[in-house]
Amino acid sequence: MKNRKFLKVIVLLACVVLTVPAMAQFNLKKAIGGATKVVQAVTLTDDQMSEYVKEYVDWMDAHNQVCADDNAYAIRLKKLTEGLSDADGIPLNFKVYYVTDVNAFACADGSVRVFSSLMDIMSDEELLGVIGHEIGHVAHRDSKKGFRTALLTSALKDGVSSQGGKIATLTDSQLGDLTEALVNARYSQKQECGADDYGYEFLKKAGKNPWAMALSFRKLKELQEQSGAQLSSKLNQLFSTHPDLNLRIKRMEERATSEGIEKPASSVSK
Repeated sequence: MKNRKFLKVIVLLACVVLTVPAMAQFNLKKAIGGATKVVQAVTLTDDQMSEYVKEYVDWMDAHNQVCADDNAYAIRLKKLTEGLSDADGIPLNFKVYYVTDVNAFACADGSVRVFSSLMDIMSDEELLGVIGHEIGHVAHRDSKKGFRTALLTSALKDGVSSQGGKIATLTDSQLGDLTEALVNARYSQKQECGADDYGYEFLKKAGKNPWAMALSFRKLKELQEQSGAQLSSKLNQLFSTHPDLNLRIKRMEERATSEGIEKPASSVSK
């Protein structure tokens, strides 16, 4: 039986896929009341940012049920992402979270996490489109910028100094605040379209069919239309962070058609 989700996260990400993830069997404290403020005095080097991102990803992996390498979900994802090794020089790594939320996300360090429930309802092509889009945010450093902002306005809002010394290890409470900040993060329409375009080229160069981008958006639209019924308990902020699906579907379909790329005969591949 799948772990019971406790928080809606997506991602879209230093972490973002779709959004930042929901996690299982771990109660995060509510954000401290009142508006949070950016701590202007705190500066973070790239090395320090990398340490915080690693700490966050390790924490997420520790508080979600990660599918073992011999699990059917993990085997499917490994086969699906074969050849997807890096995004603009950022090495990629993939894992499956065995949770009930329909979601996926990618972090600034190239960590991509796909939720088993998303895999249950998407074909391989549709999943590739989701993954390609999220990797686009990583490659364009949208995820890194988003993570830095969330870090300064949540986990470090009380003024943890990182200047001239070792950065502080984040507590569970601070990591919880960071997660909530990432939940509320939003990308601009320009960033979303940029991630779409990168994902399209990324998949094509890797020998994957870039029709996956349009197919994934069509699936998201279908889920959005169903979310008032049986999927309402599973869908999180997936759609509020990905506006104008019709326009994005049209852009990706027109691009693939104009390039003479054949649409997959079937979108069913489980």
